[in-house]
Amino acid sequence: MTDPSGSPFSQVDDREQRLAEEVRLALPASIAELSGLVRIPSVSWSAFDPAQVAASAEAVAGLARETGVFESVEILRAETGTGEKGQPAVLATRAARNGRPTVLLYAHHDVQPQGDDADWESPPFEPTVRGDRLYGRGAADDKAGVVSHLASVRALRSVAGDDFDLGLVLFIEGEEEFGSRSFANFLEVHREKLAADVIVVADSDNWDAETPSLTISLRGNVTFRLTVSTLAHASHSGMFGGAVPDAMLAAFRLAASLHDENGSVAVAGLTSREMQTPEYTDETLRNEAGLLEGVSPIGTGSVLSRLWAQPAITITGIDAPSVANASNTLVPSVSLRVSARIAPGQDPQEAFEALEAHIRSHAPFGAKVELDDVDTGSPFLVDTSGWAVTAAKDAMRDAWGAEPVEAGIGGSIPFIADLVRVFPEAQILVTGVEDPHTRAHSPNESLHLGVFHRAIGTEALMLLRMNDRAGNN
Repeated sequence: MTDPSGSPFSQVDDREQRLAEEVRLALPASIAELSGLVRIPSVSWSAFDPAQVAASAEAVAGLARETGVFESVEILRAETGTGEKGQPAVLATRAARNGRPTVLLYAHHDVQPQGDDADWESPPFEPTVRGDRLYGRGAADDKAGVVSHLASVRALRSVAGDDFDLGLVLFIEGEEEFGSRSFANFLEVHREKLAADVIVVADSDNWDAETPSLTISLRGNVTFRLTVSTLAHASHSGMFGGAVPDAMLAAFRLAASLHDENGSVAVAGLTSREMQTPEYTDETLRNEAGLLEGVSPIGTGSVLSRLWAQPAITITGIDAPSVANASNTLVPSVSLRVSARIAPGQDPQEAFEALEAHIRSHAPFGAKVELDDVDTGSPFLVDTSGWAVTAAKDAMRDAWGAEPVEAGIGGSIPFIADLVRVFPEAQILVTGVEDPHTRAHSPNESLHLGVFHRAIGTEALMLLRMNDRAGNN
């Protein structure tokens, strides 16, 4: 049996063959469900309509109820650290029976803003299939994770029957793209309902469209707004330019100080980690990242050590006069959004303090600097010694017909640190439905449908085998 991209399923017994067939037959329905979710513009950022996130939560809850598996399906909110209500999450539960383990399935139904619609080849919230990919905001990150959980649960039920013994918790968050600001409180309030032996976080990627990977390391993050000021008010650039430093000049000089001549981070106190990495060439990087001809990669060390085990700093936004509205004035203040990724092993507060110290000591011309709107998230290293890691890799190998890669990720999933804190005994598996050409967070985000098929097959197979497992070890 083959999936749409031709990769074999290699399950060895009749039940597992039936499971693979159930996944294959249900794939069109799964794609239709995913398309329905993509049509809901559930951007969780504060400047966007919260009614759309609520509508998305209702749609996910409806799909969870339709599985017929869960004993309880609720839409819940928790307070953020500042006392506001967070975005709605879906929590569905089914108790374990006869000593079987409980598995928590996590994904998120909120999405990033779409950016400029003109940058999309098809409307961002109108799911569109081109070739073997489904395009749309959230098609991969992370509504495909939501639907892969639901599809795998349905496949499990079709083979194991209505009275299977595995415990299940479905937790679909509604504000991951906005910093998971109520996540920690949600865990505390619903600790008993969320307790599990294994936690599957379906919010990562795969080595490529033909090779699965299990994410075993994640960088942490530090983000903040940096405001640079040099003038009490705007002044004529012709009359005072050349003697008075404007905020734009100071901000650019300050931003440039964050990197050395190779493009490596030049902030004292930001650490790196020694890590063995698979082979990954500059040409692969160029192809997957979309580097323009003639533009060179930055940094030193192996490519993957730069992506997984070294810090990175990016200016992701700037508040300044637009080109269309530019006048001949010296700008008094400029604000930058600074996004830093920190290596596994570094404390995010320590990293923020290092960044703040660098900025204050490198502010040119005596410019005044202010740092606010700070968010931090811890990096993460997976303990690969548990039985669940072995079970996940075995299921990947059988469902993909390829040897899985233990991979790091340059991105961050800060809430995993909260899961470890609240559920220290749980084994955490970071999986996903993305591939290097997904373009998550970018225009023309897409999902490879073959990867989607195999990701569902992997999780369904893993759940079926865990349903046969006595105890939680």
